[in-house]
Amino acid sequence: MTDTTYAPATGAPTLPTTKPARPFFSSGPCAKPPGWSADKLATASLGRSHRSKIGKTRLQYSIDLMRELLKLPDTHRIGIVPGSDTGAYEMAMWTMLGAKPVTALAWESFGEGWVTDAVKQLKIDPTVVRADYGQLPDLGAVDWSNDVLFTWNGTTSGVRVPNADWIPDDREGLSFADATSGVFAYDIDWTKIDVATFSWQKVLGGEGAHGVLILGPRAVERLESYTPAWPLPKVFRLVSKGKLAEGVFKGETINTPSMLAVEDAIFSLEWAKSLGEDGLIARSDANAAALDKIVADRDWLGHLAADPATRSRTSVCLTVEGADEAMIKAMAAALEKAGAAYDVAGYRDAPPGLRIWCGATVDTADIEALGPWLDWAYATAKAA
Repeated sequence: MTDTTYAPATGAPTLPTTKPARPFFSSGPCAKPPGWSADKLATASLGRSHRSKIGKTRLQYSIDLMRELLKLPDTHRIGIVPGSDTGAYEMAMWTMLGAKPVTALAWESFGEGWVTDAVKQLKIDPTVVRADYGQLPDLGAVDWSNDVLFTWNGTTSGVRVPNADWIPDDREGLSFADATSGVFAYDIDWTKIDVATFSWQKVLGGEGAHGVLILGPRAVERLESYTPAWPLPKVFRLVSKGKLAEGVFKGETINTPSMLAVEDAIFSLEWAKSLGEDGLIARSDANAAALDKIVADRDWLGHLAADPATRSRTSVCLTVEGADEAMIKAMAAALEKAGAAYDVAGYRDAPPGLRIWCGATVDTADIEALGPWLDWAYATAKAA
């Protein structure tokens, strides 16, 4: 079933009458929280040193908000680091890998990026377990005597791990979770996670450039007992005189952060706190369900992720019948020109398709309004 009507004289699709109020469906940076505007950001910390009293206070406040929202146990430290999620994950890899054998799981482009780092940069010869886009590797076959690298939610494939049950309590290796489009959207069992990374630009709708690094006690033990064979750049150094640099996890960042980005993150975190983690998860679930209905009602749309149990509820990747890369670009361009949907083409390394962000900062009504516009863009691209 489609909602698009066609002009009888030309057969050209007629523009739908209702647009999404906020057509921001990019998978990163993602939609700002409802009600956001730049003039609502606190500005007293701007133009001040991040090492000033107010700078440290605001950085620590953002850490406290993240801890509260994520229900992070006291055993886990949380710090703000440079380089977005990529910088945070590479910091973890460069500082902790090499003590044990490594298994790297890859089922989309960012997981493949960590494989490249391990193989070509760190040269540690990992065991690589791959699955095609839309699939998940056999998690039960992972050897947990190894350190294990994985993405919690594959942003470019729309495939996620179902939960943390596949990670054993008695693991010998460390679990390294790239959780950038997973935190605040899924209930994560932090007892199973030794290292996690994310950025503010995903589920929170914050700005890019800054990463967040979460360390469990086993990761701290690794840092304090193991020295990598390779040199570490300054921005990766988490240890001083054999001990964890605790200041990094109290707002004393390694390099200078953007206090404007910090204030923007605080706005998002305060909005998120008003909902609670359960409320954020409920919003993502409702958005994903609304998009599921759109897909179910159209025989030309499908999900790239084959199994609903491991299908992302944030970065939802869709297949389009008969579409190649040029057709997807045409659909995305038409939607952008009409002001109906921005940045919905699939990731450049993924199979041609659409990618719709369904995280908590998106309103369900805007997902629902998107359906007729997808029909229009599909018909327009086919007619071109």
